[in-house]
Amino acid sequence: MTPHDRPIPTSEHTPEAGHRSGCPHLADAAGEAPVDRVPVITLDPTGADHHGEAARLRAAGPVVRVLLPGGIPAWAITRHSLLLSLLNDVRISKDWHTWTCVQRGDIGEDWPLTGMLKVTNMVTADGDEHHRLRRLVTRTLTPRRIHELRPRIAALITDVVDELPDHADADGVVDLRRHFAYPIPMRVVCELVGVPDADRPRLRHLVESIFRSTTEPGEVLQTQHDIYQVLGQVIRLRHEQPGPDLTSALIAARRDDPDALTEEELVGTLWLMIAAGHETTLSLLLNAVRALLTHPGQLTTACQRALADPAQTWAGIVEEVLRWDAPIGNFMARYPRTDITIAGVTIPAGDAILAPYSLLGRDPDQHGPDADRFDIGRAQRRHLAFGGGPHVCPGAGLARLEAALALPALFDRYPRMALAVPAADLIPVPSLFSNSVQALPVVLTPVT
Repeated sequence: MTPHDRPIPTSEHTPEAGHRSGCPHLADAAGEAPVDRVPVITLDPTGADHHGEAARLRAAGPVVRVLLPGGIPAWAITRHSLLLSLLNDVRISKDWHTWTCVQRGDIGEDWPLTGMLKVTNMVTADGDEHHRLRRLVTRTLTPRRIHELRPRIAALITDVVDELPDHADADGVVDLRRHFAYPIPMRVVCELVGVPDADRPRLRHLVESIFRSTTEPGEVLQTQHDIYQVLGQVIRLRHEQPGPDLTSALIAARRDDPDALTEEELVGTLWLMIAAGHETTLSLLLNAVRALLTHPGQLTTACQRALADPAQTWAGIVEEVLRWDAPIGNFMARYPRTDITIAGVTIPAGDAILAPYSLLGRDPDQHGPDADRFDIGRAQRRHLAFGGGPHVCPGAGLARLEAALALPALFDRYPRMALAVPAADLIPVPSLFSNSVQALPVVLTPVT
C-alpha cells in the first residue's frame, strides 16, 4: 500500500472537521474484499500534483475508490469513454440531496467542499428543473451575444496587456496571475452579470476561498454568508437600476413569472456564473502561458503558423491546452439513482462520482500513447474540460473567446517573455477543483 492509499473508513475512523463520520456506504459496493483490506486513493486537497495523482488513479483502474477531504468517500471514473457515457446517462442525478453521505448527516455546512457541492443552481438540478434554470442563463450566452461582446473583450484585453509593464517589480518581474489572468475574466463576467467595480475585489477573495479545498471550517461558513451578502447587494442594485446584464434579466424573469426563479436560485445562478466564469478562464489562461513558455519549440511553431492563420492557430492552441492541462482538475458530483455497473464495478445508488477532467485529457485510450505530450498540432483534441451531456458548461464559448483573444495579444506584445523562476518552483493552487498556479512570475523582456 502506497502513502496515497488507505483503507476505506470504518466506524472507528476519526473524521476531520466538517462531517461526522466516514460515510462507509461505499465500502460494501460490488461485494469485494472486506472493508479493512480494500485500498482507496486519498485525494490530495492541496492539489500539489494533479497529474501525478491522475497517473496513480489511472493505473488503479477505470473505476477507482477515492477519499475526499475529511475521509468522505467517492468514486472516480478514469477513462474518457466511460465518463462521457456517464455524463449522458439518465440514471445519474446531479442533485446533492440524493447523496447518501448528505442524507446520513455525514457532511456539515463547514466541510471544505460545501460551497462547491451544496448549491442551488442548474449545476445541481435535473430534468425539467435543470432545463428551466439553464434556459434563463443561455439566453445571455448565445453565440450571437458572445460575438457582440467580442469588441468589448478585445479592448479590455488590450488595456490589461498594455498595463503589464506598470506592474513590474524592481527586477522587471510581473505576476501574470494577478495582472493578466485574473483581471480579464473577472471584468468580463462582472460586466456580464452586472457587478459594480467596487464589489469585484471582494468577489475575487470569495471565489478563491470557495475553490480552495483546504479552507478552515470557520472561513467556509463566513464565505457562504458573504456570498449571499454581496450578491444580495447586486440584486437590490439591479432592481433599482436595471441594465443589459444577466442579473437584470433574471430579475425581470421573476417579475414576469414568480415561479420562474426562487430567490435562492437567483443567488445560486449568479454565483455560478461569477465563480465558474472567472476561475475556469483564469486557469485556462495561466495554463496556456505556462505550457507555451515551457515548450519553446511549440511556441515558435505557434508564432510561425499564426502569421498565416492567427485565428485558427490560437483556437487550436486553446483546445490543446484544455485537453493537456484542463483548468478544472476534478468536478463533483453525480449520484446514481439506482445501482449501476461500470467496467465491472457496481456503484451503489446515492454514492458520489467524481469527474477528474485533468486526468481524462491525458487518457491514452482516447489520445494515444503520447497523450502526456503537449502538441499544438495534435489532430485529435476531443476533451471533456467543459464537461459533457446536458450539463456541459454554457459559458464554454465565452471562455474560448477570451483565451483566443488574450493569448495572441500577450505573446505578440511581449515575444521575448520568459518565466522568472524555474517551472518546478511554480506552486499549485491548494484545490481539488482548480488546476493552475498561485503565481506566474515572468520577465516581459528578458536581458540577453
